Amino acid sequence: MKKYSVAILGCGNRGAQTYGVLMQARPDEFEIVALCDKSAERLNTFGGRFSVPEALRFRDEEAFFESKRADLLVIATMDRDHVRECLRALALGYDILLEKPITDSEKECKALLAAQKKYGGKVLVCHVLRYAPAFRKAAEILEQGKLGKLVAIQALEQVAYWHVAHSYVRGNWRSREETAPMILAKCCHDLDLLQYYAASRAVSVSSVGDLAHFKAENAPEGAAARCLDCRYVETCPYSAKRIYLDDFRNKGCPAQEWPFSQLTAAYPMTEADLEKALREGPYGRCVYRCDNDVVDHQLVEIAFENGVKATLTMMGFTADIGRIMRFFGTHGELVLDEAADALTLKVFGETPVTYKISELGAIETGHGGGDNGLISDLYAFLSGADAGATPLEASVESHLIAYAAERSRLKGGKRVKLR
Repeated sequence: MKKYSVAILGCGNRGAQTYGVLMQARPDEFEIVALCDKSAERLNTFGGRFSVPEALRFRDEEAFFESKRADLLVIATMDRDHVRECLRALALGYDILLEKPITDSEKECKALLAAQKKYGGKVLVCHVLRYAPAFRKAAEILEQGKLGKLVAIQALEQVAYWHVAHSYVRGNWRSREETAPMILAKCCHDLDLLQYYAASRAVSVSSVGDLAHFKAENAPEGAAARCLDCRYVETCPYSAKRIYLDDFRNKGCPAQEWPFSQLTAAYPMTEADLEKALREGPYGRCVYRCDNDVVDHQLVEIAFENGVKATLTMMGFTADIGRIMRFFGTHGELVLDEAADALTLKVFGETPVTYKISELGAIETGHGGGDNGLISDLYAFLSGADAGATPLEASVESHLIAYAAERSRLKGGKRVKLR
């Protein structure tokens, strides 16, 4: 049985804390041998956890790419770095686990597909929800024809008030200039699922949305620039103290765990580490005084070639986090509700059947078990035993839909044709 050596480029929450840790738990299949990240703190933390020699911990991307370091390269850097790095990795002969989204550029998508064809490396994109038990069960029910002919899908992405503040107001995905549009950065999962379930390519898309709330004119009177200095620290729902410090205390977290791992790479993490990060780093800022300009809600309507219609609502203003998807067929309805822990099949004229999502498979890892499902299937993909659910060529379609949605949004909702 071959053991694959692994290099990780981008040692943040996804690259090291998620995929690296899951691979480390499979020592017969994977061995992490090299790391590259701009942060010396992260390199030190994960270099120690993964027993990577200091000589193979790189802060400089150029030095890292001087030679091939492993069989597999995990690329989990910022969105706009992905294609540049993936092109270099393919030329060196790597197989690649590529964090989504691939890129915010249709031209780059095509260039990457051409490079993969040229060099022959395998690229698996981290659309992890396709590997999660609940979403796989929904696909199974659709494939069995229990709903009859699928007519439409209604999807709601409940981002949750604290998550939109964390990632898209204070965090790395807050700026249109630095990252992909939010409909791609947050909802490439959802768009990937919609086209996967529709089993068809999209022909047209329309979309509306904007930044409704997280801007200076909506700040409470006298609000401070940082939450820990603010008179509203105990009452504001977006208070960094409430979202991070209070939650950390309640959970008693002894080590890194998302979202705390975004604030500091200290390991094991302490309350003092977290408080220092809130006083000095971006996650302690008032949500009304950040440099954010991405949307906080967006609605998308999609028409597919086979006649299926779909709507997606990405909403930052929800109490719960998780997805709700409703499938409408000629002979039945299917409702997937992550927050309610339920997948309910309603065949017309029959008694509804409800599956508890928590009992469909292991969901203790992120994305409803999808993170672990991805790494579980990765070995078979690399060895050629399985084609993989989300190879590069299958993952591009969701990106094309997202690009069209953003063009439509910027044109006030005008319908955009893809084909």
